[in-house]
Amino acid sequence: MQYIDNIIFFIAMVVGFGLFFKSLKEIYRNILLGKKIDRSDQKAERWEIMARVALGQSKMVKRPIAGILHIFVYVGFVIINIELIEIIVDGIFGTHRFLAGILGDSLYSFFTATLEVLALLVVIAVVLFFIRRNFYGIKRFSMKELFGWPKHDANWILVIEFALMMAFFTMNSSDWVLQQRQVLAAHGSFPISTNILGPLFQNFSDNALIFTERGAWWFHFIGILFFMNYLYYSKHLHILLAFPNTWFANLKPKGQFTNLDSVTKEIKLMMDPNADPYAAAPEADPNEVPEKFGASDIFDLNRVQLMNAYSCTECGRCTSVCPANITGKKLSPRKIMMDTRDRIEEVGRNINKNGKFVDDGKKLLDDHIQREELWACTTCNACVEACPILIDPLSIIVEMRRFLVMEQSAAPQELNQMMTNIENNAAPWQYNQADRLKWATEN
Repeated sequence: MQYIDNIIFFIAMVVGFGLFFKSLKEIYRNILLGKKIDRSDQKAERWEIMARVALGQSKMVKRPIAGILHIFVYVGFVIINIELIEIIVDGIFGTHRFLAGILGDSLYSFFTATLEVLALLVVIAVVLFFIRRNFYGIKRFSMKELFGWPKHDANWILVIEFALMMAFFTMNSSDWVLQQRQVLAAHGSFPISTNILGPLFQNFSDNALIFTERGAWWFHFIGILFFMNYLYYSKHLHILLAFPNTWFANLKPKGQFTNLDSVTKEIKLMMDPNADPYAAAPEADPNEVPEKFGASDIFDLNRVQLMNAYSCTECGRCTSVCPANITGKKLSPRKIMMDTRDRIEEVGRNINKNGKFVDDGKKLLDDHIQREELWACTTCNACVEACPILIDPLSIIVEMRRFLVMEQSAAPQELNQMMTNIENNAAPWQYNQADRLKWATEN
């Protein structure tokens, strides 16, 4: 019976990590629904960008207040959870503060004191974030795409992080009092816990302190497992995906569009003076599926675009700088990414239910993203520049507009007229080619 706690701990750990890796596997499967894309070039530059943007948070601090607070949460929460190693060893083997024996008392005291300071910074940051998000009236946090679950999700994450940090302080405070009473061996330094919460526990009995310390310890561990598995349902997947997302980012100049191979071949053939216009076309493979122009559903997008959707933090920086959105248009780049993720998840549930994807009569286009949103985009790349983890909403918009133009001939009248003028007059305006240079001679 003395090992019952260790057995329960081990089972909880296996179940928690098992469910976590199952979720990661499902996300990976869903990303593979997209088209293959080669982003393995310029490896040195990609590693540098990942280190600077994902690890170094370089784009977050362009808005200093939010950026610094985010760094507090990011660095503090990640480093504090190094303690998870100690918790796992203690939980499995029944030890107490295992790392103290490895690091030695002096280094371990420095380590625990550092964790305490970082935990306090996390608490301060999440409280300010909660106030800022709910009471400060920032426009990008009150847009309609955040109504319902997205708003609740952001708040729940802040509440969970606050609760985990308070459990951390409670555990250390009660542990410290027990150490002072020589019930536990003295290990570690807890400057925040002893000064803020420590006095509250001085009048507790030894048994009450042990119950409090163990309760906070278990709450902290179970809370971490819960948080890990909650990530799948949350916008906070960027904690994990920001790193591959920045590594696979598009390194080409912003505004440089991709070309379809089939169209490129046709243009080259048209421009080749030695090409025989009457030559018979090579015989097509009867089993070959014709290449689709653009994208109407997630299967037509590439894998990096699908990973972008999963990585989106829903921070709204993209939408806050979008000129179309600022002038009252329906477009919100953040909503484009959220809608894409919703469709990926919809397809994923379909696969889970049927073993494979069964046509559900729905598409990303029209069922999730409306055409009015797509045509409102000015392709200015402001959203791409603003994203703190290099997500590219514009690439999805362009692919869907390409589908509308090249597959459905469904461009707005103004664009159709422009394209007709280019075809007939080699210019967007309805001028005769002989008159195109008259402006140069006019006074």
